[in-house]
Amino acid sequence: MGLIHIVFGQSSVPVLGEAVAMDEKMSGDILCFEDDLSVGPLFILDTKEGRAGRKQFWQQLAGISPLPTPAEEEPAPVAAPGTDEDPEDADRFNTLKAQLKEDPEQEVWIWAGQNARDVCGYYWLVSQLYDFAGRIHIIYLNNLPFLNEKGAVFYPTHLHQILPKEFLKAKKLARPISLAEYELDGDEWHRLMNENAGIRLLEGGKKIKGEPTLFYDKELQTQSGKEFVKAWRIVQQVTGKLKYPVMDQFLGWRLKELIREGKLESRGELKTIRDFEVKLPGESTDNAAGKDNTENPTTL
Repeated sequence: MGLIHIVFGQSSVPVLGEAVAMDEKMSGDILCFEDDLSVGPLFILDTKEGRAGRKQFWQQLAGISPLPTPAEEEPAPVAAPGTDEDPEDADRFNTLKAQLKEDPEQEVWIWAGQNARDVCGYYWLVSQLYDFAGRIHIIYLNNLPFLNEKGAVFYPTHLHQILPKEFLKAKKLARPISLAEYELDGDEWHRLMNENAGIRLLEGGKKIKGEPTLFYDKELQTQSGKEFVKAWRIVQQVTGKLKYPVMDQFLGWRLKELIREGKLESRGELKTIRDFEVKLPGESTDNAAGKDNTENPTTL
């Protein structure tokens, strides 16, 4: 019987897959939950209505121009979690639960890096797995040192930053989730659902703090200037300042909302962050220079 390894997000799958192939004691399948629960609505997510609201949120982030008409809608380059092209995490969870019921010996290892996405995913899972206590293990790589490709020590925040061979050391941290954790962490998940913040940030340990949806708007505006700059560069500059970066797609959506509100100007198609540029409202110096040159053409 192989293990079921759980990760949150596709970027963690390749490195963990390589690690699993290196050690027969880790042999098993990798189950990846796609939704990033650190952003967007969580209210009554345990109901069909809650999941529908969340699906609508992802459609907002899917690279579609603000207030599109049906004829103008463009498909997202990658299926967003919970869209029709991508099976919902609720379905994946139901399959997992069926496996655990069918095989009383089946064990699960939940892998979590020190970031809000993994921690929120853990809270969501643990709130529903009490019936399988003793068989569900957690490996939380919280503030732990690892070696990088050059042999230097670093402290990763995400699983994909870790070399496959380093996972073999991390497996020793696997431990069953305690009954107290099922209760406390299950309560924490319900708190997060009821709070229904726009985004959730990791403050350290497993402590999640909710913030409003517009939390990064001011920084996005600060990083924008009087000249047009590619949206992806603005996003990169903002995430580069953060200890725990928020997903690019979310910040791209916030840029579009700032454009819609007239707080930023844009040039190009408002699809992905690589398709348009932004700047602060008002005439740029480039435009002013261009106007002067047109009115006073240089003669040779």
